[in-house]
Amino acid sequence: MVSLWGSKNGNDQQHGDDSANEDSSPQPSRQGREADERTRLLPPRNHGYLDPDDPAVSPYNLFSVRAVRFVGVLLLAISFIWWVLLLVSIFVSPPAMHSRGSGFFDFSFTTLTVGNLLIGLLFFSIPSRPMEISSLIIAAFLLLDMIIILVVQRLRSEEGWVGIASVIWATAMALYNVMSDRVVAWGKKEEEERLTGRQETRRTLREWCAVMTATFIMIIMIIITILLTATLMLRSRDASLKPPGERYLVDGDKYKLHLACLGDITYDDKGKRNPTVLVEAGELPFEDTMDDWIYGTFKNGTIDRYCYYDRPGFAWSDNAPSPHSAGMTSDALSEALAKAGEQGPWILVSAGVGSIYSRIFASRHVRDVQGLFLIDGLHEDLLHRIGSPTRGFVLWGRGIISPLGYDRLLGAIFKGRTREDRVYGKSAYQAGKFIKAKLQENLVANSLTKNEVSQARNIQTPNTPLVVVSSGIEVRRDHEWERKQEDLTKVTDNLISWDVVNKAPHRVWLTLEGRTILEKRLGELVRAK
Repeated sequence: MVSLWGSKNGNDQQHGDDSANEDSSPQPSRQGREADERTRLLPPRNHGYLDPDDPAVSPYNLFSVRAVRFVGVLLLAISFIWWVLLLVSIFVSPPAMHSRGSGFFDFSFTTLTVGNLLIGLLFFSIPSRPMEISSLIIAAFLLLDMIIILVVQRLRSEEGWVGIASVIWATAMALYNVMSDRVVAWGKKEEEERLTGRQETRRTLREWCAVMTATFIMIIMIIITILLTATLMLRSRDASLKPPGERYLVDGDKYKLHLACLGDITYDDKGKRNPTVLVEAGELPFEDTMDDWIYGTFKNGTIDRYCYYDRPGFAWSDNAPSPHSAGMTSDALSEALAKAGEQGPWILVSAGVGSIYSRIFASRHVRDVQGLFLIDGLHEDLLHRIGSPTRGFVLWGRGIISPLGYDRLLGAIFKGRTREDRVYGKSAYQAGKFIKAKLQENLVANSLTKNEVSQARNIQTPNTPLVVVSSGIEVRRDHEWERKQEDLTKVTDNLISWDVVNKAPHRVWLTLEGRTILEKRLGELVRAK
């Protein structure tokens, strides 16, 4: 009996035989093929493709992407080590790493590099066009910074090989970030097409948050880079201001010290050389503080000749290696005077903290110093005021942000500050060089400098003529200052006079009474030789 379903059963049997034959036909063995980055990671489904949200769909599947990330981590480690070295060099200059500038620009470039690489690694797997554009903008400004430093001779000498290497490295790392972002974008596209059948154009909420965060951070870094470039432009403008004197290499040619002298060498009736007044400024550069008063004294004929210099980091002088004490500055001044052919005898005029430097210089040139003139001078027992840790931390913080130059830029744009103001004038305290000098002064005030000035007091010859002029305002305001002013009158046994100018501030020469007394006492000191 023929079944009603015979034909279908026959077909089924035939289909089953065909399937059996297909199953028994030879198939290429997957085990015999070596796995590579194109090998499927999971069994095929959905027509052989994975879901776009599957964790297996990742650019990390590609060796080239993993290699780029490894290189990025390595570059970050190298940059961080360089960053640590530059941080240490602010306080202690490693061998061959001293630059004549402040060192804060080197540190800023390297900090920018570390931040740039870190952002690139944190958002490595989420490439975006804003990240690429931001990195390109940063690289362009850093390239401009590099050109400015290399072209302007003064900046090139101040930054040295350390600063040049730092800006070149920062530029290269910004370009590397662009390249790595492109590689990851290419790898992401390749893997999506291979594993999902198409390139994924949508982003998850997490990815959008990551892109927005990265873009926000990169915008901040762009602003920082623009400020660095603008400050470098100001520095290049300031570098064109010629010093009134000469700059001499000192301390084994590590840096240059600015020294200027005005007036002719004169002799007395016995043929002896008249003393030259050697001026030591106080807390700020000489050119913006004591210059008017000393020049007026010179024009009035009270003195025949005077010399002044800028301490390391002030005005036209370079920064010295760290650490740097007052005694080291005195030695550098001695070297600069010798190179300039200047000889004593000297009458040392100093104000504020400059009195510390003058007293050390006097103790090391006892035969050449014919008089000491201390104008509201700082006593060695009060060095703790400029050597406090809090003040040092504040100076360090100001130095770190000084390359941004926002205060100098605002002053130049809105207040009409000139290059004279920035080099030695009312804005000089904002410069990184000046801040570095003050930080160096702070770091050793209670140690090296205090020991040096204490030794100077013991060495100082007792018959050296001495004049002390004090600020009446400071004496009334601070009783400890008053007691220490009185003690300064005992630095030698040959006190000519001690005046307390009633209404004069710390800068005694700012009042008419103060200027009159100062000129009178200076004339007496010159004649007391």
